[in-house]
Order: sequence, then C-alpha cells, then structure tokens
Amino acid sequence: MPAKLRLTALLLLVSACCAASTSTAAKNEAKPPNIVVFLVDDMGVMDTSVPFLTDEAGKPKRYPLNDYYRTPGMERLAARGVRFNNFYAMSVCSPTRVSIMTGQNAARHHTTNWINPRSNNRGPLGPLDWNWEGLTKADVTLPRLLEGAGYRTIHVGKGHFGADGFEGAEPLNLGFDVNVAGASFGAPGSYYASQKFGRGTKRAHHAVPHLEKYYDTDTFLTEALTIEAKSRVDDAVEAGKPFYLYFAHYAVHAPFDSDPRFADHYKDSGKPAPAQAFATLIEGMDKSLGDMLDHLDKLGVADNTLVFFLGDNGSDAPLGHQHEVACAAPLRGKKGAHYEGGMRVPFIAAWAKADGNNPHQQRLPIAAGTVQPQLGAVYDLFPTILGLTGVEAPSDHVVDGRPLDSLLTAKADSSRDETFLMNYPHAPHRSDYFTVYRNGDWKVIYHFYPSPQSEGSHYQLFNLADDPFEQKNLAETEPARLKSMMKGLIAEMDRHHAQTPVDKADGKTPLKPQLP
Repeated sequence: MPAKLRLTALLLLVSACCAASTSTAAKNEAKPPNIVVFLVDDMGVMDTSVPFLTDEAGKPKRYPLNDYYRTPGMERLAARGVRFNNFYAMSVCSPTRVSIMTGQNAARHHTTNWINPRSNNRGPLGPLDWNWEGLTKADVTLPRLLEGAGYRTIHVGKGHFGADGFEGAEPLNLGFDVNVAGASFGAPGSYYASQKFGRGTKRAHHAVPHLEKYYDTDTFLTEALTIEAKSRVDDAVEAGKPFYLYFAHYAVHAPFDSDPRFADHYKDSGKPAPAQAFATLIEGMDKSLGDMLDHLDKLGVADNTLVFFLGDNGSDAPLGHQHEVACAAPLRGKKGAHYEGGMRVPFIAAWAKADGNNPHQQRLPIAAGTVQPQLGAVYDLFPTILGLTGVEAPSDHVVDGRPLDSLLTAKADSSRDETFLMNYPHAPHRSDYFTVYRNGDWKVIYHFYPSPQSEGSHYQLFNLADDPFEQKNLAETEPARLKSMMKGLIAEMDRHHAQTPVDKADGKTPLKPQLP
C-alpha cells in the first residue's frame, strides 16, 4: 500500500477509535448513579459486629457487644467503604426520617417527636403547633427532586412521615413512584406472615400493608421486604431508569419477634429472651443487606450504585436501664435519651462494587475500609445525594445539611462546623423536654424541666474527649464553659426557629432556655 494510503488508513483508524472511546465515555457519563439508602429502625452504633468506636490512635476498637451481634453484611460493606464513628440522628424516628427527606434539622422542620398516627402526642407541655401532621405534597423532598430528574423513586418498608388521614401517611404523595409497606405507623403489627403481619391481631391498626401474597407462609417480614425491594429494582433496571431505593426496614423496632432463621445463634448467650430476639432482628436485617449487595452484582449495576447504610436513632436493645451504660455499652443511654447512646448511629457509605473506571467513582472515590472521625448527621444525606446526581434544590428551600464528599474520601473537611443540635420539646419518653448541643468535644444538655433524670438541674455538661461515656457532669465545675455552650445552644435554637415546651403556669407560653 502506498505511504499516503497507509497514512490515510491510520488516521481513519485513530479517528474511529477516538470516536468509539468518546462514545463509550459519553455513554458511561450519561448513566446517573443509582442510590440506595438502607435505613434500619432503632439500630444504634453498638448493635453490630462492626466496631465503630475507636481507640486513642483512631483505630477501630471492639467491645463486648461487637462480639455478641452477627452482621457479616455490614462487615462486607464497611470493607468497601467508609464508616463514621460520630454520626448523629435525632433521638426518635420520625424526626430523623423527615430530616433525611428534607435536609433539615428537626428543630427547623418541627416534626420533633415520633408521630403517633392516631392522636397528637405533643405531650402535656409540648409545643402547641409542632408538626404532628408530617410532610405534605407541597414539601420539597429528596425523592421528589430525584423523580423530577428522571429517577425511579422506590419506597420499601417503614414510612412514618405523617399521621393518619394526612398526606404524609402515604409515601406516594411525597415523591415516590413506588410504595411497598409504607404507612403512617412506625412499629409493625407483627413480623410473622403467619399472623398476616398484624392483620387480625390486637395490633391490626399496625398491620403492614401490601404484603398479602406472603400471608400464611413462613416468610419473615424482613425477608418479604427484601424480596419486594429486589423486584422493584429489577423493574427500574429493565426500564433503563436510574433508581433511588429508600429501603427502610421495620426491623429492629419492637415488637421483638424472634426471627427463627437465627434464633439458635443466641440461645446459649445467657441474655434474656427479648435481647436474643433483638439480636435475631439485627442479623435478619444484615442478611437483607447482603442479599441486596448480591442482587446489585447480579444485575450488573453494583459499580454504579452508591449505598448509604444508617440507623434512625440510638439503640433500643432490651439490655438494661435507659440512662445507664447498658443497651449501647460502653455508650450511655439508648433511644429517646439525651445521652450518646440515644442519638449516635451506625453510618457506612460505599460503592456497591469498586470500579476505578466509573466516572462517578472517579469524582467521589470513597476510601475503602476507613473510619471517619469527623461529625456527620442524617440531614447531610440530602445535599450529598443531590450533589452526586447533579440535582439542585429550590433556592428558597433551607438546607441544614452539608455535603459529605470530602469526609467520604477519608479526608478532613475544615469548612464543616463540628456542631449538632437535637431538640426534643416533648414528653413522656426516656428523657423529657430537653435540647442537646454538641460543639467539638463539648456537649451540653438543657432540661427545660429539671427531674431526677437530669440530676435535678437544668444543665448537664460533658467533655466527650476526656469522658466519652458521659460519667462526669461538669456543669458545676466548669461554669465559664457551661455559659459559653449555653450561648451556643440558644443561638442555634434561634437560627433553626426551634420550638420549646410551654410554661406549665398557663399551658401556652413557650419557655425560653436560660443562661446559667
């Protein structure tokens, strides 16, 4: 072949290769990332075999509860991604769930208590106009924004976004294309299909909907929801749609129905029957996580799917007193309490399968097998997911969360404030009428109505660096620090337009937190 023709052929070949490469890159770029939020009910940071707490060198440190629970699926996900040892949720469930949906702190969106679906549970002195009704069709929500960007938005499991008869009771009103099992209530009627998941029992008002096909079988609720989640992901992939799967297990919320698949693992543990049942719920949830990871692999979408695993509030393990070091040992307290055990939750973020050629993984290279010590919170998911998917929230929608991108790559982010505000102006619960404010290593709790659970004082102050398990109240010995922290708490409450309990003298005047 003459040299000129050889050169022409070579140029055509290079041009074709470049075009093919560009086409492949464009094709990869054109596939938005899939998102899975895997949310576990009432699972605290210690309810797992994955150690989240660390030693003085920042290395994961095991405690006895890590050797009691069995969570190989979480271990697998943690090995692929980053876990946070200072990740916060609200102390009860509905506030956290609305925060994930809106990117707002509960102090701002005013759903500050769990939603009793049938009656307003503000408490005897709770704020008169707290958001018991829940989310509405008009609210800006994460699934609604993603749905508008072409995502198939899938809700499987617990909703608890609004009370009976209001729009938030139905996830389809909130931007989800699909709703399986979501309703106004938070606790399932039963985990057993043989009991129709509560229908026909004394807890029929909490019967889990949409699962009639499993009635009178031996399918446990956690397994039924997993089957449904896999099926809905199948539909999205077959339709060529990116998906947002919000998979919110009812597990491990009471009633503590033992999952028979795992009961033998705990029968010789020496722990009481309810604690053994709780552990089976943990293991069943973990099997669901592993099954979902396997299914994403099978569908060939794991490399383009980002998984966020987290709990919605502190542990509800039935292992001891709610204000002591017991249920979440070595942390103090549990779900509903003002101590760390009430609001520290497990959080893992990982690509379901590592692939350095995936453009989204190149932009967000999550550091495998790492622990992030910097503080994060549930409302940070909203801006993180929107940023990754290229979707913008309306400019007039206030977002309290900050993107987690740098933290997910195991780097520090000096632009983030190391603060967290948790407002619970309600009663009765394990702790009543309180607000928590953390700033760096310091944590202050303001009790609007002092009680034995607040040591008879308005104030509790802890240094979490020196006293991570909250054994020494420094409110009396560190008056300057207490005053500084209380100024910060009041400023944050004002910034979020937080509600407070009312004065018992007239039952309507909002109380204001007082400086010491």
